[in-house]
Amino acid sequence: MDTRTIGSLTVSLVGLGCNNFGMRMDEAATQAVVDACFDNGITLFDTADVYGGGLSEEFLGKALGERRREAVVATKFGSGRAEHGGRPDYVKECCEASLRRLGTDVIDLYQIHRPDDTTPHEDTLGALNDLVTEGKVREIGCSNFDGTRIDGAEKAAADRGTARYVTVQNQLSLLDRRGEADLLAACERHGLGILPYFPLASGMLTGKYRRDAEPPAGTRLAGVPAERRERAMSDKAFDVVERLEEFATAEGHTILELAMSWLAGLPSMASVIAGATSPDQVRANAASVGWRLSADERAEVDRRSAR
Repeated sequence: MDTRTIGSLTVSLVGLGCNNFGMRMDEAATQAVVDACFDNGITLFDTADVYGGGLSEEFLGKALGERRREAVVATKFGSGRAEHGGRPDYVKECCEASLRRLGTDVIDLYQIHRPDDTTPHEDTLGALNDLVTEGKVREIGCSNFDGTRIDGAEKAAADRGTARYVTVQNQLSLLDRRGEADLLAACERHGLGILPYFPLASGMLTGKYRRDAEPPAGTRLAGVPAERRERAMSDKAFDVVERLEEFATAEGHTILELAMSWLAGLPSMASVIAGATSPDQVRANAASVGWRLSADERAEVDRRSAR
């Protein structure tokens, strides 16, 4: 497994998204997936305080156990409140709760889950800087920030001399490239690493779903409301998926390998955060980033992924 550097941290090029823990997965299933991650070189585990109502952090902490120091643990705060998620007292309250649930004394990467435009960047960064100074957090990141917000946070950190965000975690995949150019440009300006979530578009880029067919039982899209499922599995989405799958197959690869390797080759890419509910999925994700796409191949992917 290749590794990348974000701030003081070294992370695996493929990371595990832990949003299934405590929702679709119990403690035993969580343990099996975490063990498979270590066996396959995945050391970045990304969760949030709202996943599974806190159970994701609890299950992850228990599953890591004595191997905690071998892992890079990333979690997030600020999504469980309608507003003021970046308020200093709330930031610190959330951190203490996450530390307890994770059963650890330090969070490697602590991320604000979504923007709080009612709280100045300086205030949120000041609280996060205190956590870094106290040794409770190693590095900080943001999530769902556009370029303008990233610029504002960077300026605030420079003006106040506080810790700065080293990562941004936004939705990005070959089926959802909205904001891609803005994100890449902002990360290039400020040296941030990208952590894309939903890289497989809820499984649409794995080959498990077919046009005009019901999603297989137990899959993510089988368990979501009908309106969301219909939107994800629209004819326009399948038009793109089928074009990409045709290309990948012709090149001797799977669409999963195309989706993950395309992301891995983007500038500023830190780690591709992919969920998994079984050891088999972990192994497939870990092995999926070995395709080094040429410039011509990337141009063809751009053409085929146009919506």
